[in-house]
Amino acid sequence: MSGGLVARGCTALAAVAVAVAPAASTLLAAPGVVRVAAPAGTAAWRADHRRLPDPVSADPVAVHDFLTAAGTAGQRELAAEYPGVVGDLDGAPAALRYAANRRAMDAAGPPYRGRAGRYLLFDPRGDGRVAQVFGDLATADRIAVLVPGASVRGANFWTGAGGRRFRSLSVQADGLYREGARYRPGRFAVIAWLGYETPKGVNAAEAREDLARAGAVALDRFVAGLVADRPRATVALLGHSYGSTVIGLAARRLPRQVTDIAVFGSPGMGVTDVTRLGTTARVWAGQSRRDWIRWVPGIRLFGLGHGTKPADPAFGARVFATADVSDHDHYLAPGTDSLSALARIAASGARP
Repeated sequence: MSGGLVARGCTALAAVAVAVAPAASTLLAAPGVVRVAAPAGTAAWRADHRRLPDPVSADPVAVHDFLTAAGTAGQRELAAEYPGVVGDLDGAPAALRYAANRRAMDAAGPPYRGRAGRYLLFDPRGDGRVAQVFGDLATADRIAVLVPGASVRGANFWTGAGGRRFRSLSVQADGLYREGARYRPGRFAVIAWLGYETPKGVNAAEAREDLARAGAVALDRFVAGLVADRPRATVALLGHSYGSTVIGLAARRLPRQVTDIAVFGSPGMGVTDVTRLGTTARVWAGQSRRDWIRWVPGIRLFGLGHGTKPADPAFGARVFATADVSDHDHYLAPGTDSLSALARIAASGARP
C-alpha cells in the first residue's frame, strides 16, 4: 500500500474511531451556546452617550440607516474614534470600513502596517479575523464571498498555511477574482472572508459543528451587511472544506440576494440533502477523486460528522468538473477546470 493510500486509510479510520469511541464524552457533548465575538473597542462604543447601534446585536439595516443619518462627517468621526468597531460593523458602508480597518492595521504595527488592499474586517486578536476585497464593491453588481476551511489564520492569511502560498486565502481569492472578472469585467468583486475561528487542522473540532455554527452566525450578519450596503448586487458564497459546513448552517437565514452556493472538498453541509438547506439559491458541488476528503464517511452520528457529502448524487447539488484537481487544496489552482467552473458560478451563476 502506498504512503498516500495509508494516509487516506488512516484518515478514514480516525474519523470512524472518533465517531464511535466511548471515551469521547467531551466530543459527544451537546453543542454549547453560540457566542458572537465583539469587535475591539466594543465596551467604549456601548458606553458612548450617542447611543450607537450595538455591533453584535443591531440589525445591519438599522446600522446602515444610522450611519446614513450621521452623514459623512459623523461617520469619519466614529471611524477615527472606534476603528476596531467600525471596521467590523456589518451594515456600514464599505468605504468607511476600509478607512477604519486601514487605521486599525497601521496601529497594529508590523506585519500589518502599510499592507496593501481594502479590508471589510481586521481583528488581530486570537487567531485573527480578516476580510479582504478584490475588485470594486462600489461598482460590482455581483459579489462572491470565499469561506475557508481548517487551519486558516490571520497569521497565514496572506502567506498560506505552512508557508504554502497556494493555501493562502488572499491568493486564492485574488485568483478567483482575476478569472471571474473575464465574465463580468468591472462589475464583479470577491471577498476573502476569514470571519470565524477555523478548526486547527484535521482533528475532533473539524468533526463537530461548534465552530461552524459560530461561523454561520457571523457569515449571516456579514452577508446581511453587504446587502444593506449594496442591495442591488447578487451574492455567491463559495466554501472550501469546513467552510462549506459554515455555509450550510447559514443557508436558511441568507437573504434572497444570495443566488448561488458552491462548495468544494466538502465533508458535508450539516444536512442530508439539498432541500434541507432551506435556501432558494442554486447549490453547486465539486469533489476531486484525488481529494482525501472522499475517505471521510458522509455521516452524522452523536454530534459528529456533517451529513451527506454535497458531491454525492444523493445530495442533489449541481456537480461541476474537478478531474484535474490534484488534492484537497488545489480546487482554485490556476488553469484547473475547477477554478474555471467556480469563477463562472461566482461571477454569473452560469452553468460551467
